[in-house]
Amino acid sequence: MSNKAFIAGIGMIPFVKPGANAPYPEMAAQAGRLALADAGIEFGALQQAYVGYVYGDSTAGQKAVYGLGMTGIPIFNVNNNCSTGSTALFLARQAIESGAAECVLALGFEQMNPGAIGTVFNDRPSPFEDFDREAAELVGMPDLPLALRYFGGAGQAHMRKHGTPLEAFAKVRAKASRHAARNPLALLRKELSVDDVMNAPMLWPGVLTRLMACPPTCGAAAAVLVSEAFAKRNGLRTDVFIAAQAMTTDRPDSFESHDMMKLVGYGMSQAAAKQVYEQAGIGAEDLDVVELHDCFAQNELITYEALGLCREGEAAAFIDAGDNTHGGKVVTNPSGGLLSKGHPLGATGLAQCYELTHQLRGTAEQRQVPLARTALQHNLGLGGACVVTLYQSA
Repeated sequence: MSNKAFIAGIGMIPFVKPGANAPYPEMAAQAGRLALADAGIEFGALQQAYVGYVYGDSTAGQKAVYGLGMTGIPIFNVNNNCSTGSTALFLARQAIESGAAECVLALGFEQMNPGAIGTVFNDRPSPFEDFDREAAELVGMPDLPLALRYFGGAGQAHMRKHGTPLEAFAKVRAKASRHAARNPLALLRKELSVDDVMNAPMLWPGVLTRLMACPPTCGAAAAVLVSEAFAKRNGLRTDVFIAAQAMTTDRPDSFESHDMMKLVGYGMSQAAAKQVYEQAGIGAEDLDVVELHDCFAQNELITYEALGLCREGEAAAFIDAGDNTHGGKVVTNPSGGLLSKGHPLGATGLAQCYELTHQLRGTAEQRQVPLARTALQHNLGLGGACVVTLYQSA
């Protein structure tokens, strides 16, 4: 694994509400064309493509890529719930580092329906059976949608364990809105106050308001990864590379700990981050900017601790000190995150890559974190999988 994987090109289209979107092949092809143009190469230079989506039929990846070109290259369809986009990125990075390919496309898209997400195939065992059973024992609330019950329950567990006030989650959501106001590609760009978030309709009394949940979203994003040798031969940029990356899945303690935070991936996140820090020889204190998986404000807060951005139980103080935004210790979700930018499942991980690449290039415009050189990406999927990626500027 001696070959570095460089981010030669990135592309992303504006995220929109379901119904306002173009069909998925058009969204995906548009993001792919933007990434190819940013890299300065033609489709024919690609040797492989990894295409992520959650809600779509088999080989929808081919349908998406064929809008860019048809050169007979291997196209791999990827589905890993909400971590799908970063899983495609993980596979693309492996292909470059192993020498299996020198120029690869990672592409993610999602065409979602309005409302809460749910299962599609109800005539067979659900991958969430074990999660549902544990959530039923720990929090009940069977009438709530799946994701809301899980992540709301995790937030409730943090509140009970550490005395975290509901206002802490509201502050996370308000911060997301301030960041998104600077992002022309974000779905929700209206700035919200803490009171706005607190006064929104309660989805779970005392635990979660409507504005603490990310909206269903449609969109697409893409990245072109290349080896250093390929970049030099073709005059491509080598200013941002993947310095370390790890993927983790559930271990027995996801269920045996009887802890809602563990059930939604706290352990996976902690383990993946530890692997990445060890690979790169750095610590959380060395990070300049982070894009993390804030599908709910509750998950952003507990992820601060899982990634080591603050000590366990100190997330509320971390937020109160402003250490999660511009002027603080580490800017989290300068894009607005899933809460404001939107969460088209298959595209999310590559949208995070898009944002962090711009940050390390110094081209994030109003969102720019000054002198950013080290960036961390955290993308989580229940069921489960977590991908943590460390980017550095060359």
